[in-house]
Amino acid sequence: MAAAARFFIRGANSKLSITGIGNGSQSSFGGTLVKLSPSSNSRIKAQRRHAHFTFQPDPERTQYGPTQKMNLFQSVTSALDNTLASDPTAVIFGEDVAFGGVFRCTVGLRDKYGKDRVFNTPLCEQGIVGFGIGAAVAGATAIAEIQFADYIYPAFDQIVNEAAKYRYRSGNLFDCGSLTIRAPWGCVGHGSLYHSQSPEAFFAHCPGIKVVIPRSPVQAKGLLLSCIADPNPCIFFEPKILYRAAVEQVPVEPYTIPLSQADIVQEGSDVTLVAWGTQIHVMREVANMAQEKLGVSCEVIDLQTILPWDVETVCKSVVKTGRLLISHEAPITGGFAAEISSSVQEECFLNLEAPISRVCGYDTPFPHIFEPFYIPDKWKCFDAIKKMINY
Repeated sequence: MAAAARFFIRGANSKLSITGIGNGSQSSFGGTLVKLSPSSNSRIKAQRRHAHFTFQPDPERTQYGPTQKMNLFQSVTSALDNTLASDPTAVIFGEDVAFGGVFRCTVGLRDKYGKDRVFNTPLCEQGIVGFGIGAAVAGATAIAEIQFADYIYPAFDQIVNEAAKYRYRSGNLFDCGSLTIRAPWGCVGHGSLYHSQSPEAFFAHCPGIKVVIPRSPVQAKGLLLSCIADPNPCIFFEPKILYRAAVEQVPVEPYTIPLSQADIVQEGSDVTLVAWGTQIHVMREVANMAQEKLGVSCEVIDLQTILPWDVETVCKSVVKTGRLLISHEAPITGGFAAEISSSVQEECFLNLEAPISRVCGYDTPFPHIFEPFYIPDKWKCFDAIKKMINY
């Protein structure tokens, strides 16, 4: 970085000649800046404000007792509050969690339960997870927060080589199964390279942990409480774009939603659509478009748990529909859609009426202003459905 800075300083002093673009203005570096018209600026701003999906809440669940209107980050707070209240060994830690965290998911918990149970850590993801492993081994219910999923990679060794293998290296004499790692995940509309990534596929190749991604406030609370109670270390990715955009009536009391069990969000007969997290809401819109414009009935499945995933539910649906479309925000090469596609092809080959389709992110780092072109939106998914139907 220092070398790059020196390069630009030299460039500024020497006024290097750089070929211009259009009729832009000259920069202090000798380069050319593109001028945007006021109408272009307004279009870009409107594009940034406009989400690529419409959140569709699930029907209110009354079997778990009284409900309260919550967005997704409030449902996460509620789950953490329930855990701290019922489990005296539970501790929550991470960067800035003491004052509520950058997304406010832990707001008020330190004041309610004390600084010994909700506390900040240094900016060191490897240390956060390593501390969580140690706390879990010592008997605590450890809930670690990684501030963004994009920054989980320094902790990769601790997760993959320590947390995931701790039980197996001792023949089940000791484990760190009471560790849960939370992290905001996925695109947000303006996150660019380091605040938009979806790294679930990296951890899907790691036996010994569970990877879970919710689609809504109700799912988030139930699945997070299931992760915390599960006897295996879990990674819980939270779609950050839904923190405030997703609002539902969420049960106030604790409840759990089974892990490794996909949820059939909408039944159909012609095409199976599989996704998780935010992309489920894209798929629901696509299913409505396919019904209205093509007369095609789509079955929408929320995978919910990436590892271990519910092969049976997906294959049973594909046997019925004969077609499968899988969509996720992460790059297509090596994405988890490839694993689903391979497994379904092995199990349901004779039932397929068309090649399995994957509509995913491109094989590039996540862009900034070009995010609307990168994400697998409803139009890309709709085109894939038309190709499958016409195959």
